[in-house]
Amino acid sequence: QVQLVESGGGLVQPGGSLRLSCAASGSIFRIYTMIWYRQHPGQERELVARIPLSGSTVYADSVKGRFTISRDNAKNTVYLQMSSLKPEDTAVYYCNADIQERQMRVIQSYWGQGTQVTVSS
Repeated sequence: QVQLVESGGGLVQPGGSLRLSCAASGSIFRIYTMIWYRQHPGQERELVARIPLSGSTVYADSVKGRFTISRDNAKNTVYLQMSSLKPEDTAVYYCNADIQERQMRVIQSYWGQGTQVTVSS
């Protein structure tokens, strides 16, 4: 059974930084695209950043130049380095990954449980 577990959320002052991590575990053969989403209260989940297995990263316009997504394939982990944080970055952050399990042909999408990020003075 594959699981994604996020960590690194918390309370930070405006202008501060946080690094989120999302580690995948289980019977994993390969992880393809890994994505960070966020959800503001009462709003739909939105894409923050995406990193494929190979190729270019993609960022939402609202975080370009402030957030950096990266991955460590040996650790099955994706990171989101967040800098120059603003109050409007306050949200629950979720990771999502397309994963092929061992002995399986299909690729399935998995979600983490979410981690709260609060930017406030």
